[in-house]
Amino acid sequence: MTVASPLTWLYAPGDRPRVVAKALVSGADVVVIDLEDAVAPDRKAYARAACAELLCDPQPVPVHVRVNALTGPWGEADLAAVAPAGGLAGLAGLRLPKVSSPADIVRVARQAVSAHGGPLGLYALLETALGIERAHDVATAHPALRGISIGEEDLRTDLGVRDDAGLDWSRSRVVVAARAAGLVPPTQSVHPDIRDLDGLRASCARGRALGFLGRAAIHPRQLPVIERAYLPTQEEIERAETVVKAAAGEQGAQALPDGRFVDAAVVTAAQRVLSLARRT
Repeated sequence: MTVASPLTWLYAPGDRPRVVAKALVSGADVVVIDLEDAVAPDRKAYARAACAELLCDPQPVPVHVRVNALTGPWGEADLAAVAPAGGLAGLAGLRLPKVSSPADIVRVARQAVSAHGGPLGLYALLETALGIERAHDVATAHPALRGISIGEEDLRTDLGVRDDAGLDWSRSRVVVAARAAGLVPPTQSVHPDIRDLDGLRASCARGRALGFLGRAAIHPRQLPVIERAYLPTQEEIERAETVVKAAAGEQGAQALPDGRFVDAAVVTAAQRVLSLARRT
């Protein structure tokens, strides 16, 4: 199952099945069952087993699983449980943390298959300076890779960044790498304060300006804010419709009555706005 232009990705801890069940009906475009940071070491085995049991059956929305890092003690067991040889009917993708080289992607792609027999969609989380430096190499590592994004808390720690603006260069690098590789735009990392909806709204506006599309969330109350921030406004839709209509009536560059200059790049941008508005 896929969702056209997903904007919201809701994390739920794998060792709390009731929370996962609520996430599945929260309205999120994609639910991410977390076996990594949200699960304590002594709960890893239980989370893995509960996740695999749930995903034996189809789910109402696409479900991804964030496994533990393959360089650690739990990653291989996670893959064996949630991405077995025959695939699981309810699993739409794997989110791979702490990816630092193309080899990490190739390694998983060789063993992770979907329930339909093809490769399972993989999503790389770049959380170290080395991962950011190799962003384009990772993004082009294997056809099974569907997207890349940043794990900002880990990256902030690795870089010793004290101000949020200190991550902007890394954010832009990942946006450019995704585009150059022909992938969808990256999703923003989570906003950790679930009560700070104004801060979330402002942060989403900043992410959208940088070229991100959609955002991961850790609580359902964040979902409407993220969706509104990333969907085009009515004014943006109307402006885009004006551009596309003008382009359909006359070929080549032209000026609109309001003074805006329209060329092929402007038309392409307008078409993207309308496509997102339709969520296609």
